[in-house]
Amino acid sequence: MAENTVQGLIIGKFMPPHLGHLHLFDFGAGWCGALTIVVEHIAGEPIPSATRAAWVAELAPRARVLHLDRAMPQRPEDDPDFWATWGGALRALLPALPDVVFASEPYGAPLAACLGARFIPVDLGRAAVPISATAIRADPQACWPMLPPPVRAHYARRVAVVGPESSGKTTLSRWLATELGATWVPEHARVLLEQPGALDRGWPAVLDDIARGQRASEAALARSCGGLLICDTDLLTTTLWSEALTGAVAPWIAAAAAAARYELTLVCAPDLPFEPDPVRYRPEERPAFHAALLDRLQAAHRPFVCVSGTGPEREVRALAALRAALGLVSRDTSR
Repeated sequence: MAENTVQGLIIGKFMPPHLGHLHLFDFGAGWCGALTIVVEHIAGEPIPSATRAAWVAELAPRARVLHLDRAMPQRPEDDPDFWATWGGALRALLPALPDVVFASEPYGAPLAACLGARFIPVDLGRAAVPISATAIRADPQACWPMLPPPVRAHYARRVAVVGPESSGKTTLSRWLATELGATWVPEHARVLLEQPGALDRGWPAVLDDIARGQRASEAALARSCGGLLICDTDLLTTTLWSEALTGAVAPWIAAAAAAARYELTLVCAPDLPFEPDPVRYRPEERPAFHAALLDRLQAAHRPFVCVSGTGPEREVRALAALRAALGLVSRDTSR
């Protein structure tokens, strides 16, 4: 058989995909002319199969990725016709039957047999890449070096630091990130508003850019972070500014703010002297803005802690609250 006509198959849950799976994908793509990867759906899955299929498509660009979107028996004892059931489902899904099946587990042999293919074992003893999805699900932080970017973004712990104008949130969030060895997500609004002519398009358009930029920045940095993100502001804050400056909130911003998840939000009190700045607005409304933040966080059922005081006092309080919420005892455990 000519090398470029060999049809290869990999099948799995990939819950989540990890560096061992990437080794499997690359091995298969390097072996055969056409590789197909099938991502399984299972009942009660902690990570949706559509999400996992999207991850695998990103991580295996040389393969065709197919989503088997119905629950299948997982053990031979679950179905007296286990392999026949699997063979029928795969024959209906695959555009062509495979010549070879690649797997890092023994099930690859009977799976290949039911499809009339050869089994090619890949790192069965997990010697090349010693990791399993089970270990990752049990403790993602301990397995962090084995997680590819989209999976890191999924498991990254996120902390938001919010507050009114000139309440010290940027200083505090940057300090916390340094102290904990975490990744700092800067406030995108400042970058935009400091540009010449930033407001020429009007506040609705500017706020849309701010929200998109903040969301994109957080998402991008989550893919490369060491396990913990400290975010200088969030989209809930953007909704409040949108109401204050335009009287309305774009539906997509409101929805994105509601969908965002943070393990803790630190709310900086406006007890610091106001420091004038060209991109700071409405200093007289700081107390009202602080109160509105607290109301919205409570309504969203988001865990939060108010942080007040100056200098080291504020830092110590914030760090203690964050460590208690995340179970951190030292810099190393934030990774």
